[in-house]
Amino acid sequence: MTTDNDSKDKKEARTLAIVLLILLAALAGAALLAMPMLADFNQAYLASGVDLKDAAIIAFATTMVVLVIFAIAAGDGLLGELQFMLLGFFLFFIVLWLLIAWIF
Repeated sequence: MTTDNDSKDKKEARTLAIVLLILLAALAGAALLAMPMLADFNQAYLASGVDLKDAAIIAFATTMVVLVIFAIAAGDGLLGELQFMLLGFFLFFIVLWLLIAWIF
């Protein structure tokens, strides 16, 4: 009783599941191999803490990336929401800056 479309859908779903499992295994392997490098990074840069200057740089980069993603996802592009994005940028930047300096 299965039609040709059902067989194609099952084959496509099975192929997609296999590809996703392979991708997940590759990401897990990459994370496992990156652990020593991340430990060195943590010891060198994060163990002593982050001061306000470094936190401002991290917060600025993070804020820019997040707001560009939000603007593109909003559908109007970067210029359609500019008046709201400027206020959002400064508020998000200040909060993120102080939280990064406080927590790390």
